[in-house]
Amino acid sequence: MRTSITIKQEPTNISHIFFGIASSTKTWPKRRPYVDLWWQPNVTRGFLWMDEKPSENETWPENSPPFRVSGNTSSFKYTCTYGSRSAIRIARIVKETFELGLHNVRWFVMGDDDTVFFTDNLVTVLSKYDHNQMYYVGANSESVEQDVIFSYAVAYGGGGFAVTYPLAVELARILDGCIDRYAQLYGGDQKVQACISEIGVPLTKEPGFHQVDIRGNPFGFLVAHPVAPLVSLHHLETVDQLFPNLPKFESISKLVGAYKMDPGRILEHSFCYDLKRNWSVSVSWGYSVQLYLSLLTAKELERAVGTFQTFGSLSDGPFVFNTRPVSSDPCGRPVLFFLDRVENVGAVQTRSTYTRYGDALGKECGRLDLVGVLDVIQSVNVSAPYFTPNLWKKVYPLP
Repeated sequence: MRTSITIKQEPTNISHIFFGIASSTKTWPKRRPYVDLWWQPNVTRGFLWMDEKPSENETWPENSPPFRVSGNTSSFKYTCTYGSRSAIRIARIVKETFELGLHNVRWFVMGDDDTVFFTDNLVTVLSKYDHNQMYYVGANSESVEQDVIFSYAVAYGGGGFAVTYPLAVELARILDGCIDRYAQLYGGDQKVQACISEIGVPLTKEPGFHQVDIRGNPFGFLVAHPVAPLVSLHHLETVDQLFPNLPKFESISKLVGAYKMDPGRILEHSFCYDLKRNWSVSVSWGYSVQLYLSLLTAKELERAVGTFQTFGSLSDGPFVFNTRPVSSDPCGRPVLFFLDRVENVGAVQTRSTYTRYGDALGKECGRLDLVGVLDVIQSVNVSAPYFTPNLWKKVYPLP
């Protein structure tokens, strides 16, 4: 008689995830605030990988990740004429992290020192997958021109990517040889993906990882977030501030503050209608409310408004998602409200308040009948129950 025993493992949590963060002595002083926004001492696990040891006169901050110095890469080939040899060091971070022999790690997550991770949502996403199998999880660039150049098969490193422990085992075994075989590739993330393709593991795309390969005003991009948990944001130094009248870092900090109040709901997009006035209301929770003075279809409201340009050529597109132009008709533009605060209401819900930005559109669009009405609307309150992670299973079934 044969007896089999099934041991049920606990669900994946933040302690099962180990971060490898690419940094350098040049970039770290400027970018440290981005990492400190999401890093939780004694909760998150990981290392900041530096190109050299920081000055001994510098006291390493207690609230930042501990650092390691990357190994020497001078013996490796690099033939990309328009790139930097630092790509080799960055590619090897996943290998060097794995080889530390860490305990109780299910996932290795790579990112940059200007990547802002939303760790509760990262756990929600990764916990869908069987960590005992080989998975490579991340997302492409938002700009088609970047994907054409660098591949649609790559999980872009600035947005972050995750590999399971079993995949890391095989990747660490072949990576160094792979780096030389793919000496012509530009970036570390490209080199890692090329090696993973030799193992036979495809990219599993998760739309909450964001490289943010855009320029200009990110408003239209953020308010049309896909129906997925927000996992990461990158390149926040190269776009305009997220909130008007706030410096860049304070803008990001404000968004992160809203996220901490209800992690699963941040940037989630919903809309409703006032059929008495024929108005459309579009809510991007924790960020903005848009009030349109006409009835727009759901198909229109779910598309990103083109307030931004492509990362490389500064063009109006194309992107890997649909966009719509900013209306040339003043009556077609929304009245904008931006987050002021989020409050707990009892134990089951929040109330977020959004204050109006700029003047109302009544005079500008010739709707004098609306001037008095819109002047009265100075803020919008949104009440919402706390978002439970299990709700995502209704959107994206378990693989």
